[in-house]
Amino acid sequence: MEMNKANHPELHINEEPSNDFMDTAIGFAGMFTFMLVVAIIFTVIEVMTK
Repeated sequence: MEMNKANHPELHINEEPSNDFMDTAIGFAGMFTFMLVVAIIFTVIEVMTK
């Protein structure tokens, strides 16, 4: 019986090691910054149109 590499994930080498915490932190910070900028822009528009 031949071992097929595709069927054995433990033999698979991770080409791109990832840091899940940093990925999440960067994603959260990026989304927070984007939403903050949008909120500031709309607040300025709202104040200017009064």
